[in-house]
Amino acid sequence: GQYPTMNQLSASLGGLGIQQPESLRPVNLTQDRNTLSVVPTPAPVPNLNSDLKRLNCSPDSFRCTLTNIPQTQSLLNKAKLPLGLLLHPFRDLTHLPVITSNTIVRCRSCRTYINPFVSFIDQRRWKCNLCYRVNDVPEEFMYNPLTRSYGEPHKRPEVQNSTVEFIASSDYMLRPPQPAVYLFVFDVSHNAVEAGYLSIVCQSLLKNLDKLPGDSRTRIGFITFDSTVQFYNLQEGLSQPQMLIVSEIDDVFLPTPDSLLVNMHESKELIKDLLNALPNMFTNTRETHSALGPALQAAYKLMSPTGGRVSVFQTQLPSLGTGRLQSREDPNQRSSTKHLGPATDFYKKLALDCSGQQTAVDLFLLSSQYSDLASLACMSKFSAGCIYYYPSFHHIHNPVQAEKLQKDLKRYLTRKIGFEAVMRIRCTKGLSIHTFHGNFFVRSTDLLSLANVNPDAGFAVQMSIEESLADTSLVCFQTALLYTSSKGERRIRIHTLCLPVVTSLIDVYAGADTQAIICLLANMAVDRSVSSSLSDARDALVNAVVDSLSAYMSTASNLQQSALIAPNSLRLFPLYVLALFKQKAFRTGTSTRLDDRVYTMCQIKSQPLVHLMKMLYPSLYRIDRLTDEGAIHVNDRVVPQPPLQRLSAEKLTREGAFLLDCGTVSCILEALLLHRSVIFDVLLHQTYKMQLPELDNLSSERTRSFISWLKESKPLSPVLLVIKDESPAKADFLQHLVEDKTEAAYSYYEFLLHLQQQICK
Repeated sequence: GQYPTMNQLSASLGGLGIQQPESLRPVNLTQDRNTLSVVPTPAPVPNLNSDLKRLNCSPDSFRCTLTNIPQTQSLLNKAKLPLGLLLHPFRDLTHLPVITSNTIVRCRSCRTYINPFVSFIDQRRWKCNLCYRVNDVPEEFMYNPLTRSYGEPHKRPEVQNSTVEFIASSDYMLRPPQPAVYLFVFDVSHNAVEAGYLSIVCQSLLKNLDKLPGDSRTRIGFITFDSTVQFYNLQEGLSQPQMLIVSEIDDVFLPTPDSLLVNMHESKELIKDLLNALPNMFTNTRETHSALGPALQAAYKLMSPTGGRVSVFQTQLPSLGTGRLQSREDPNQRSSTKHLGPATDFYKKLALDCSGQQTAVDLFLLSSQYSDLASLACMSKFSAGCIYYYPSFHHIHNPVQAEKLQKDLKRYLTRKIGFEAVMRIRCTKGLSIHTFHGNFFVRSTDLLSLANVNPDAGFAVQMSIEESLADTSLVCFQTALLYTSSKGERRIRIHTLCLPVVTSLIDVYAGADTQAIICLLANMAVDRSVSSSLSDARDALVNAVVDSLSAYMSTASNLQQSALIAPNSLRLFPLYVLALFKQKAFRTGTSTRLDDRVYTMCQIKSQPLVHLMKMLYPSLYRIDRLTDEGAIHVNDRVVPQPPLQRLSAEKLTREGAFLLDCGTVSCILEALLLHRSVIFDVLLHQTYKMQLPELDNLSSERTRSFISWLKESKPLSPVLLVIKDESPAKADFLQHLVEDKTEAAYSYYEFLLHLQQQICK
């Protein structure tokens, strides 16, 4: 009746195979290669009754590789598909119910937070949807602050929303919530000064100083380094910033521990003075060495009492003191496995120390030569930091990277941040979690330590089925992220996902989420490349497709066995694996620089699914024929919606202009024989800036409107690159056309034939 039980809610789940005919429609991949009809559509929605579907967690925050969960591990093994979760737990949300309550209701046994998928036995008792324990409803929970009514616990916001945030009580604090603390560590060696990054960073900081997340307690500090480490006393009352140099890098110490991290509001004028002066302070330096290790040790000592965020800007291979590195790149051995892992454990150990003191280290690598990112990345990976990489950075000679740094910094400095965070994932009894992917430290089997958490970080989790799920028709997953907000509030963000359990193999295929599957496999392949070899990882990816399609073909009757058949839900699986092979992470040959390869691996391990898919399979549009047909209206502006093109050079015509949206970079390829009207109406031939000129005509207006709309839909503002047909940069554009043959990889059609051969063996 009024309080539906789990069994009643799932009563309408029967006949899954009948309800999902489209996802199960067999597709002959070699004959039907029209990938566009399926690329833009979202993953299949869990086949739940309408109440559960309405209440379920958004797939943008939390999704599973299989939206129909096999009842047993043996059924999962037969399907040959991976089971796992993809999380984007702290993403920017426009609607987030925030609950302030003295009582946060949780299961007394497994500590699951009350959620839309629990069942109320009566007004006074509720049954946990993860461990099935019956719990009492606390008195306070009987009152609903939204409806201001009493006696309707099932209508409270935490039972009506699968994503909620609680303001936590003091029970959730080991110490008073920390203030927002930001430390900037700048490489000022000759190499760094030559690259000219410092003026961009200082200008960005000056512009966004008041937008840094925080409150009246926010603190900030600066360290610079070359062959020595320089600190800056910014204590209120000084007439100007005071530089303190520590040349004893083998045993680095803090010269004045109390005046190096200062209250940002009290010392604002001194901070501004320093930011204005810094870019010119080292102009004539002859120092070529980089003592990054000692500078990081100093940063750790400075941040340990509070925790916070360290932003490190590095331009070369560290060459002095602890943590120094030697070049390991041999152009003939670029695909060798041994250089994909770190050369020293210094950076990992330091990161774990930082994590223990609630400090995350973010790395900005602006390098013109090999810098051993495989070693340096450890400081961010294990402290829950993030990594930004700008190869061949130069503020004048490489304006694309300079603009990218500027745009990344604007987002980086102003986006939401959570401090001293931990994240725990719980799941229905019978399921177990065994491997995590992302930037964090695993504190216990299901608890991740995140010194900082940001809205652009993603995580992946591999799972298995330990016990049969025969006693339930639904399973649930819940992730709880406990963090301190920049305003000093302790908060808990909860996401809950509920999925049906199925007993037939065909239903498992019906609920396959190809995008989630490929993202989980990509994470696993990165680990395989580092622990074993690149060729092993590539073989494993091919086997994943071959095994799952073989299993499907042997299950589905009446299939032509000599053809390559996939269920509609998996029709893009081979295409995405081929796209992975063409990423720098998994490319073969010696053309890929080691740092580039390692950076792409870092991105795969730490990006949310939506960013990763855009990187893997970009969107290609033709933009020289934009019309208002099918246009959408956004904020009183008409935005054209050109059709997507397949990622193949056969779609590029000599008289067209094409836009490739790769997520963080958008490239316009302008053909040599462009119509004069396009040149003058849209691009203005003589100007090749990073933005389109504002011309007073319809073509220009439509093109700018469409590109602005694409940019607005992304957290990271992409750099716009205009490439002429004869430009060397055209090769980069063509690298993204994953359906075409390259020197090191099949075309899509050839890859399908290769898979077919493997299956028929």
